[in-house]
Amino acid sequence: MSFFTLAPVQTMGYNLHHSNVVPQICVLILGAVMSEPKTPTPTPAGDTYKGWVFKWTNYIKGYQRRWFVLSNGLLSYYRTQAEMGHTCRGTINLATATITVDDACNFVISNGGAQTYHLKASCEVERQRWITALELAKAKAARMQAESDDSGDDFSPTSNPVVPGQGGGSQNSEVQSALRTLGSKVEDLSTCNDLISKHGSALQRSLSELDSLRLTGEAGDKIRQVTERATLFRITSNAMINACRDFLTLAQAHSKRWQKALQAEREQRVRLEETLEQLAKQHNHLERAFRGAAQANATTDNKSSTGPGKGEASDEDDDNEFFDAMEEAPEFITVPADPQFHKLESPSELVPLKKRRTRIPDKPNYSLNLWSIMKNCIGKELSKIPMPVNFNEPISMLQRLSEDLEYHELLDKAAKCQSSLEQMCYVAAFSVSSYSTTVHRTGKPFNPLLGETYELDRRRESGYRSLCEQVSHHPPAAAHHVISDRGWTLRQEITVASKFRGKYLSIMPLGTIHAIFEKSNNHYTWKKVTTTVHNIIVGKLWIDQSGEIDVVNHTTGDRCHLKFAPYSYFSRDVARKVTGVVMDKDGKAHYVLSGTWDEKMEFSRVMQSSRGGENGTEGKQKTVYQTLKAREVWRRNPAFTTQ
Repeated sequence: MSFFTLAPVQTMGYNLHHSNVVPQICVLILGAVMSEPKTPTPTPAGDTYKGWVFKWTNYIKGYQRRWFVLSNGLLSYYRTQAEMGHTCRGTINLATATITVDDACNFVISNGGAQTYHLKASCEVERQRWITALELAKAKAARMQAESDDSGDDFSPTSNPVVPGQGGGSQNSEVQSALRTLGSKVEDLSTCNDLISKHGSALQRSLSELDSLRLTGEAGDKIRQVTERATLFRITSNAMINACRDFLTLAQAHSKRWQKALQAEREQRVRLEETLEQLAKQHNHLERAFRGAAQANATTDNKSSTGPGKGEASDEDDDNEFFDAMEEAPEFITVPADPQFHKLESPSELVPLKKRRTRIPDKPNYSLNLWSIMKNCIGKELSKIPMPVNFNEPISMLQRLSEDLEYHELLDKAAKCQSSLEQMCYVAAFSVSSYSTTVHRTGKPFNPLLGETYELDRRRESGYRSLCEQVSHHPPAAAHHVISDRGWTLRQEITVASKFRGKYLSIMPLGTIHAIFEKSNNHYTWKKVTTTVHNIIVGKLWIDQSGEIDVVNHTTGDRCHLKFAPYSYFSRDVARKVTGVVMDKDGKAHYVLSGTWDEKMEFSRVMQSSRGGENGTEGKQKTVYQTLKAREVWRRNPAFTTQ
């Protein structure tokens, strides 16, 4: 980009205080900005935008030159252009991203804290080209996401049903597609209009500053600033013009197509009306011929009495003609059966009995290219990811939620406890037992319909009745309520927040679980921990539970702190380990729990506790508990298998 300087103006004898200088300078500046820039620029191709941008890597290497590609609302980057075919260094979804400008050349793209790109362009003009392209892509991606959310829940008022036999389905869908495309172009025009308004205001402010500028050393900088802002205005105007040109071309092309479709529909309607009229005439002619033939077979006396012309019934007699019903018509007709059925003597043998299956069929093993399906889903929630049905297990999420009651006898025992601290041990063991079936179950339950319910009535053998209902569709949420005849009530509201990180999937259950015991009136609450599914793309799927649970007795103030240790290749502890301490409202420890969330849990009574040495993590002192012999409070039931 070449800029005009003050030197030629001063040699020509102009004075900046003169009233005609500013308009002449503006003419020179606008003439300069109308010429094409000489610096290499990113190349737009349809909805794709590519170019070199400097990306911040770390404090050692600083900004590094990377090849960025903007396509379909996704911004991806590569080290070189050759990597585009096989290796992507990172991708950010612009639908939920925020774009901010730091200074003349720097800008930041952030996606909710999960991903943040600090980028730097070679100049302010190039930075603004990227900002314009990113804002247009963000607006289009947000509209597409909103349309996809609405299409799954609500009925579109513009979609007309196609009546069988009337045709027009393909033309109707073509019209709807054209309307959506035109609507998208209108939104692009609106976005460009906002950008032009913003840049126009900035250019106007710079021109105002230039108009009030006096003869100082800042004159060159101000004129250069006006030139750059005029260039930015030209870039945005070109985008506006291109969008208008695309809109006009689409409107003209589809206008001709719609006129042809309308003319074809009119011609087809005329042909159908003519065909229907011919069929009506043929039907009337055949009906007259049938009546004439029936009368011709009558007796001769009847022929003489009827007189000539009676065989050709007139249209006026059609409404006055009646027919008698058949006398003594049979109620049914018997047909001899196939001889092979004559050997069957018992009536029950005529209806073969269907056998019910005793086990669920094996999961079909289909080869899937998961990376092609999920490469654009990184950072999204689980409810927004189109998962293959092969990943699901043949149950609903409501039924899976009811499986938390498999070890309901822990709550039965807790209801009989005299001590609230001992009762806390059983409640804590129950909160751990709900994860015992997840160690080998990598399938995802099906998402229930809104308002769908699942009832489990086991009052006869176990004394409780459970009812689940799907109370929200976006985001998915379920309500669960259990009433037991053995002195306890359980309820929970559950919704899931999830993130796909590429190699693993994190599932964060939200909501609180409540357990209330009638005899003691103790009210316990706790939450679930994070579930992580590893080896999503490569390797064998496996599940891990990690996090912390605080089981709180709101009646007495007792508390149990449970810790689910995440799996580590370098840890010497047993895998899937769970530890916990039961404390009263004063913080004094009474019981220690230990075990694994997939096998068993034990609890020991604390006799004495003391602070240990400086061997704890992060310099903290470890607490040493002197306990009695451990007692088993829960053990997983053996898995049920069928041959």
